[in-house]
Amino acid sequence: MLHFLRKSDCKHPAPPQLDRMSRIILDCDLMKYSHSGLYQYCQQLGDHVNQLPAVDGSPSLYMYLPPRRKLELSPKPYHLIEQRWHRLVQPFLKDCRVWHAPFQSGRILPGKTRYPAIRVLLTIHDLNVLHEGKPQAVQQKSLAHTQSLIDRSDAIVCISEFTRSDVLTHCNVGDKPVHVIYNGVDPLTEPIQAPVAYRPARPFLLGIGYQNRKKNYHVLLPLLQSNPELELLLVGHHDDPAYVGQVRQLAQNLGVSDRLHLPGTVSEADKAWYLRHCQAFLHPSLAEGFGLPVIEAMRFGKPVFLSTATSLPEIGGEAAFYFPSFEATVVQAVFEQGMHTYTHTPMADAIVRHAERFTWQESARQYVAVYQSLMN
Repeated sequence: MLHFLRKSDCKHPAPPQLDRMSRIILDCDLMKYSHSGLYQYCQQLGDHVNQLPAVDGSPSLYMYLPPRRKLELSPKPYHLIEQRWHRLVQPFLKDCRVWHAPFQSGRILPGKTRYPAIRVLLTIHDLNVLHEGKPQAVQQKSLAHTQSLIDRSDAIVCISEFTRSDVLTHCNVGDKPVHVIYNGVDPLTEPIQAPVAYRPARPFLLGIGYQNRKKNYHVLLPLLQSNPELELLLVGHHDDPAYVGQVRQLAQNLGVSDRLHLPGTVSEADKAWYLRHCQAFLHPSLAEGFGLPVIEAMRFGKPVFLSTATSLPEIGGEAAFYFPSFEATVVQAVFEQGMHTYTHTPMADAIVRHAERFTWQESARQYVAVYQSLMN
């Protein structure tokens, strides 16, 4: 029997207002990759923190951005644009009190020796390298880099309890505070009349994410065998062309290649159309620090079908369906039973309520409270 996750009854009070005389800088170096989740993370966090009430109207969080030619953002007063000569001198660090490094494989610019007074907050999205079947040497190299950032940090934010557990198990955080702040959901573009990339000819199932082995999309193809009236649309950058080729070949072997579509990266407007019109959203990923597309689909009240790996049960809660394994018969049975439950119960409203827990307004308030704790 399916039980719905209750709306959280834990409300976070508004944090103290920040001292705008001292800069807090969010390092947005990885926003050079415009179709990445980190691009959206930095943009939404920077914008929403600066929408909170200010004492004197000045920005509270400055975004240190890559060169303008690599950005899609409109200029804002709190944008600091990277210049070539910053490699030699970094005047923007002169009055910086907190440096926010937003990714575990990124960088921390303020050197401890030169800028000992700058406090550093590190956000760790995942330690997925431990869950992807990668060679031990690759895992250790990645962990070593993350540990070097932890050593330079004064506090850590993890984007899920699962990630926090991974960090505490595999890294040495000492006595540094480790917070959990969930990501919010980006404001979704209003769906257009028809998508530009591809318009399905039949009812369709949807997956959104980088097309690589970790996402595990090939396990969904048996659903096309048991549901000949459906298409499967997998949207996202072809991160691993060899894997994409294997998925296409498997679809051909199963006789369903005419109903599998992989259009690659699409616009936000197209994505919104697909989310609104799909029959269900499927995300059988083997490793996720959060799983933002899951919540985006839930915002539309869609049934979501997930793996039980890493953070996904935490994020989907009891408002989602789960594949306990990936044998074709299991995937088909879970989907059939889940869709029957969804269509015969008032589940859509509960799914939307679950998704409404994840807002950038709340995430921004919690981050501000952490910034304030580092400045006290």
